[in-house]
Amino acid sequence: MKTELKELSPTRKQIDIQIDAAAVRAAYDQISDRYAKAANVPGFRPGHAPRAVVRTRFKDQIRTEVLRELLPEAAQNAIEEHKLAPLGEPELNLENTDGLSRLGNDPISFHIIVDVLPEIKLNEYKGLSATRRTRSVKDEDMDRVIESLRENSATLEPVEDRGAQLGDTVTANFHGQFLSEPEAEPINVEDVDVVLGGDGVVREINENLIGAKPDDEKTFTVDYPADFTSKGLAGKQVEYRIKVNALRIKELPDIDDEWARSLGDEIESLAQLREKIRLDLDQQVKNEADVKMRSELVRKLVEAHQFELPERLLEHQTEHRLESVVRDMMGHGVDPRDPKLDWEKARDSLKEQAGYDLRGSLLLERIADEEKIEVSKQEIDDEINAVAEASRQSVEQVRAILTKQGGERSIAGRLRNRKALDFLVANANVTDEEWKEEKEGSE
Repeated sequence: MKTELKELSPTRKQIDIQIDAAAVRAAYDQISDRYAKAANVPGFRPGHAPRAVVRTRFKDQIRTEVLRELLPEAAQNAIEEHKLAPLGEPELNLENTDGLSRLGNDPISFHIIVDVLPEIKLNEYKGLSATRRTRSVKDEDMDRVIESLRENSATLEPVEDRGAQLGDTVTANFHGQFLSEPEAEPINVEDVDVVLGGDGVVREINENLIGAKPDDEKTFTVDYPADFTSKGLAGKQVEYRIKVNALRIKELPDIDDEWARSLGDEIESLAQLREKIRLDLDQQVKNEADVKMRSELVRKLVEAHQFELPERLLEHQTEHRLESVVRDMMGHGVDPRDPKLDWEKARDSLKEQAGYDLRGSLLLERIADEEKIEVSKQEIDDEINAVAEASRQSVEQVRAILTKQGGERSIAGRLRNRKALDFLVANANVTDEEWKEEKEGSE
């Protein structure tokens, strides 16, 4: 067998392959004899038809089997000979049809096209500069957290001596008919809690439920705006019949030591709660600053290393991102089939981001190779245990999920890239600065 490697691009290689006539003849004879033993040919005893007759009668089938036996093995041997690591199955193209019509007399020539990762030549990756900007935790930041905790501790108490007011929670049964689309399925939901004046509550509902008491019934029409958050209601006209079941008011607890102690056994006072919140916020802003600093280093690394990406890999990554966007849209009630959506533009944007992510990942892998960074079995086990604990699943469940996603090799790859990024940070010139809000129009 003769082979010749040709470079079509840094990520696409062509191997011209010629299988010599002797190898073709051996396969042709072997397969022809196998057919002769099993064939029933008129005028001959079963299994005793001459080879020449069998070759004429089963010409196409024998030729197909010869190619099926010779070509994949030859292609694999050629790939190994030239030490290529293909991304997916190679593209195979036959060349000399004469060799097929005269099987066993002529060589068979064909070529394969193989997608491969590019050879990445590292420029300087140590000593990159980055800035870690950390925000100071202020009293108002802690106040927001405390107010959120207070809201979570609120109780809803029944109101019996008056009608509904803004801020009250009205529990009601809603029965709606689409006036703009009479054929649409009606709305029938029961015991819906509506906070009057709350986010997403339209003006007509607020106006008609203010003053309402339990057992009151209301009928009114809502014209939903075209940009309403629920796409199923946006731009629609709905006539509602509402039956009020209950009216409650939110009671917020006093912010004092007693309330602080109710939040957890380890909290003894309001002052201790505030200190814990401060420590948590300090860690949070440090983590945010660290993430942004690491992203800056990766960005500078990518900018310093431009190389061609395998189109097959780029398309796969883009499709993966596109599927994720579609799932997210459907989860938020948005129909991805909406003709107003510009999927071509969205795909171009996703492809650009996918290319950036791929370059960053490949560069970190290359740095890991250069610095001989490895991942131990213990590190893989620790990561799986951490995922299991964070997701509240068993280790066996996490391992089962990982098996479908490439098994422990995928975990090892992510850990190796993470360690490569840690190496990048450890060898970077990182400057710590106080966070500054960027002014609009500033560069």
